[in-house]
Amino acid sequence: MIPILTSEEMRTLERLAVGSGRVTSLELQELSAKGAVALIPEGVRVDVVAGPGNNGGDALAVARLLMARWQDVRVWALSPDPAWTGDAEIQHQQWLAAGGEVGFTDDPLTEPALRESAWFVDGMFGLSANRALSGVGKAWADLWNYRKGHCEILALDQPSGLRPDDPDCMESYATRTACFGYQKLCHALMPARAACGEITVVDLSIIYYNPAPGLAGIVPRHWLVNKIQPGPHPWNAHKRDKGHVAIRAGSLGMSGAAVLAALGALRVGAGLVTVLTDADVRAEIACQVPEAMVRTWDGVIPEGTDVLLVGPGGVKEVPEWKGPLVLDASALKDGEGSSWMARPDTIITPHSGEFSRLFRLPKAETTRARLNQCWSVAKGPGVLVMKGAQSITAEGGYLYINDSGHWGLATGGTGDFLAGMVAGLRAQDLSPRAAVINATWLHGRCADRLGPGPLLPRDLAEELPKLLRDLYAGRPA
Repeated sequence: MIPILTSEEMRTLERLAVGSGRVTSLELQELSAKGAVALIPEGVRVDVVAGPGNNGGDALAVARLLMARWQDVRVWALSPDPAWTGDAEIQHQQWLAAGGEVGFTDDPLTEPALRESAWFVDGMFGLSANRALSGVGKAWADLWNYRKGHCEILALDQPSGLRPDDPDCMESYATRTACFGYQKLCHALMPARAACGEITVVDLSIIYYNPAPGLAGIVPRHWLVNKIQPGPHPWNAHKRDKGHVAIRAGSLGMSGAAVLAALGALRVGAGLVTVLTDADVRAEIACQVPEAMVRTWDGVIPEGTDVLLVGPGGVKEVPEWKGPLVLDASALKDGEGSSWMARPDTIITPHSGEFSRLFRLPKAETTRARLNQCWSVAKGPGVLVMKGAQSITAEGGYLYINDSGHWGLATGGTGDFLAGMVAGLRAQDLSPRAAVINATWLHGRCADRLGPGPLLPRDLAEELPKLLRDLYAGRPA
């Protein structure tokens, strides 16, 4: 998993690193600039736009390093008489000492040379950005938008106009971004991530945990799930070792949900699956999943059950059960979210509409709203996954954003298959959080491997064992 920092978490890390004496703030700026320069090909002319703060200092350092490798480079400020301070002023003086000059224009679109430039470095506003572009800064962004597709724009830390903690901002863009130290929310989450172009994380040599003896490390609130590592199974494993999933699912007209949930549990490796369904659909479910035991629901949960999944296919009532529980679909009833999150060893799997009903909150329409809502309810021992593009898992005050999958998963039944996967992994002794994180990533990665376009849930059922075989064999997933 990749840590995703807020701007304040990143600033704290930098303060701890500098305070430990291992590095100075100016050295961090030099490391940032070197990493950015490595992304620019040699021999091209580069126009560097330096803002008034530390991001401008990064930009001035980039310009000096480009000049040192005999590159044609020009620096532009956002005012005719820029007044840099601190490290940025030191970088300014070093740029002047190297023979550089600082230009200014309040209307870049009217500069013929700029209308032909092939490379720009956007060093206007960085980690502290918190408002929309205006004035000369907006004029530069207008030039880049006008020339979109005809030039390369390298953003330092993030494109100016984006805000590090706002994943919904799309005011400006870059073709590539040199992200300093760690990704922030705008780098990891859509739609802002799309505005960053190709993202390269520049290593600033900041030790993440315990930056120095006696100093507390920073543990981020947000994590990006970009891969998983399945655990080993003993050579002599038998079906009871791999868990027994009971699934209370399926009613007249909605038997398919029970079938897909059973397939999800089986395909992810559960040793035994028992579907507990309504009498009038028992036969049609049994003939579609011969690998599962299918019984008419009589109010009794089978002996030896390790995990109970309830809800797919119109089942609303949750049986009395003290063990591990996964709730999906119809079992997610209005206003019951907080009580389920307070129950130990409980996983709930709503999409955004079900989430709003569960917790009686407005339906989240933006990425930031989804994050905030998940954060607000992640207080108890329960685990929540808000399904959708970049599904969010919430547990104990931490958020885990899934980075696999595409729009082809927006098909009825894919959520039932995912619920079965979650239950199947929990039955194999993964923690509730690990079961959800692994299941959502595998679910989306199957879609990625199948390629863009509409998918059927059964396509995922065919791809999942192939993906797991590759992971167990150590091959690229």
